[in-house]
Amino acid sequence: MKISPQAGRKFGVIVEGFDAETASPQEIVELKKAIYTNKIAVLKNQDLSPRQFLALGERLGRVSEYYEPVYHHPEVKEVFVSSNVKEEDGRQIGVPKTGKFWHSDYQFMPRPFDITMIYPQVVPSKNRGTYFINMATAYEKLSEELKLAAKDTTATHSVLRYFKIRPTDVYRPISEIIDEVNAKTPPVTSPLAFAHPHTDETVLYVSEGFTLSLQDADGNDRSELLTELLTATGQLDRTYEHENIHLQTFEKGDMLLWDNRSLIHRALHTATPEPAVSYRVTVYDDVDTAA
Repeated sequence: MKISPQAGRKFGVIVEGFDAETASPQEIVELKKAIYTNKIAVLKNQDLSPRQFLALGERLGRVSEYYEPVYHHPEVKEVFVSSNVKEEDGRQIGVPKTGKFWHSDYQFMPRPFDITMIYPQVVPSKNRGTYFINMATAYEKLSEELKLAAKDTTATHSVLRYFKIRPTDVYRPISEIIDEVNAKTPPVTSPLAFAHPHTDETVLYVSEGFTLSLQDADGNDRSELLTELLTATGQLDRTYEHENIHLQTFEKGDMLLWDNRSLIHRALHTATPEPAVSYRVTVYDDVDTAA
């Protein structure tokens, strides 16, 4: 296994010669270290079935299936499917146009995932990739005034910010849907900045997609601070040219593994999308520390 920096990129490494079926325990340790240290690891030349993909996730930690069954792979429910391609019989497996906003996976839950694994199956010929922001680096770049404001401030996150309506929700009253969502995934509160359990970096835990509000130590609303932080970190830049934004591209056979605590991401969608299918597995590592 060879691990090399991505040339000309803000962060991330390329991993060559990794065999998910025969990787040694030491190689798994080195891979996890590369993910946390470099934020993204791109495994090249992978050819895995959904069950083999799941098995690799299980070697990295504790895999968690997504709480909404509509996203599940029909044969391996722990595999999340993002797809705009229908089956030959007309069935829609997975959900199209996922992640069209800045977020980290499960940010609306009490504990976020440690590692996200994405394995593209149908790769567009152009306009393919995912935007990322390293929120540890983004925190370091904040003014001292904003860093001070973030201290002792909490953030409230909720899936309601960008909840995707399911087929079963059609014709239901919106108030009923909101009540159901809040019962299943109630808003959660976390420190606005926290120490990363694997690297000890300070991570700014806020996103355009899931963060509803900020509160200072006295419980006062800090909506203006939320806007300032979203602007400073680059999340409101619709040109995607902000210095914090990294575009990670991929090709057939690539698998992307990233540090979900440090990174926020959003998918690259276009007005005229090409067929695209990706599998996802999400992993909790052995450090049980809530953000």
